[in-house]
Amino acid sequence: MQFSRDWFFDLDARLRAAGLDSDVQSFDEILENLRARKVYDADTFAAHCVYVILAGGFSQKTAKKIHEKIMGFLHVSGADFDGLIQIFNNKNKINAICKIWNNRKQLRDGYYALESLDDKLMFLQKLPHIGKITANHLARNLGEDIVKYDVWIQRLGCAFAGKKLVVDNAKLLPEIKDACDAMFAHLVGQTGLPRGYIDVVLWKGGQQGLIKL
Repeated sequence: MQFSRDWFFDLDARLRAAGLDSDVQSFDEILENLRARKVYDADTFAAHCVYVILAGGFSQKTAKKIHEKIMGFLHVSGADFDGLIQIFNNKNKINAICKIWNNRKQLRDGYYALESLDDKLMFLQKLPHIGKITANHLARNLGEDIVKYDVWIQRLGCAFAGKKLVVDNAKLLPEIKDACDAMFAHLVGQTGLPRGYIDVVLWKGGQQGLIKL
């Protein structure tokens, strides 16, 4: 695997040609937001939180469908647990969604009052049903130039470093994080793109089997 400029842009082009250029936002929207971060209103902030809560354990296609139904319900009927559980039968996630929706203005204002990325990540990690890796995903979707060290990225980092390390998606090992960070620094230098954008392209390429490890 080359990890070169041409290799990355070829991967990006193949994803776009296949109509796979999206997370909850399109690749172009993600890149635009990373280059000039938007400040979202309370409803949109909550919608991003809801998406990453739903995305864990589901394909993107499934998560998007459920997310659309849940957000439509929230805008019409509010955080009604009984109604939401009929859409998505997961009590823990629905409880988390209700708490975030009911407190969305306070949470949104609290997040944007923070200045450092570390403080923002700590804030997001304390939200209901959002852990460390999910907080990185959420921060990236909110426009922070950060990466989500999921299983695909960890495997790629190990390949970049030429190391055979055991990847545990529940626990990011320091040596693997260092390898991933070195990979991103290299690709930022090769492409001139934000780390957060490189992250989503690599993640989607791994998820869709376009990167062979």
